[in-house]
Amino acid sequence: MKQVAIVTGASRGIGAAIAQRLGKDGFAVVVNYAGNVAEADKVVAAIHADGGKAIAIQADVASSADARRLFEQTIAQLGRVDVLVNNAGIMPPQLPQLAATDDDTFDRLVAVNLKGSFNTMREAAGKLEQGGRIINFSSSLVGTLLPGYSAYVATKAGIEAMTSILAKELRGKNITVNAVAPGPTATALFLDGKTPELIERLAKMTPLERLGQPEDIANAVSFLAGAEGGWINGQTLRANGGMV
Repeated sequence: MKQVAIVTGASRGIGAAIAQRLGKDGFAVVVNYAGNVAEADKVVAAIHADGGKAIAIQADVASSADARRLFEQTIAQLGRVDVLVNNAGIMPPQLPQLAATDDDTFDRLVAVNLKGSFNTMREAAGKLEQGGRIINFSSSLVGTLLPGYSAYVATKAGIEAMTSILAKELRGKNITVNAVAPGPTATALFLDGKTPELIERLAKMTPLERLGQPEDIANAVSFLAGAEGGWINGQTLRANGGMV
């Protein structure tokens, strides 16, 4: 039986690249999406075209009931869960400074970014097979601490803390828990609304003088999900080209 990987928020961008990479790595992939079934179906089709196995399952991870159903449906259809990639997250295109952040913005960031990952981690802790992997998503903004990102960074710092603690709590199950913290990455969501000059300036922030590509992040996830990443546990890997 193939090992099974759930990738949350996998209908586009980094999540889609991760899903396709894990499909090439031999996992049966669950392409989780919140609302855009057409985009999720495209990712499933791309994995099938590469000779892999994938299904799409709708679930809003901010809902604990949906997170539970995501795991239950995965096990019902594919028989097991070996890897959870907590990629689902939001970042509004413009974030105000803390004093100007409204309740709705704060609450939505916490609900999706922090509680969403908490919900799926809680399910994974009891449902992953021995030797499984949990790979969460932080952000290199936890290192840069730029003005305007206080609420967003708070959710990601919380992810890093939960990652390290859950790794300790899963002692005896041979399950690793790590996080990946991308820097600026060339996805449609990131590039939308930015001037060419701003994109160029952001690209020059890293010593490698380019933006990350979704495949760069997928490569890091592939390492942590595979056999060669088995001794890495409780860590946050900053995949950002040396920006911070």
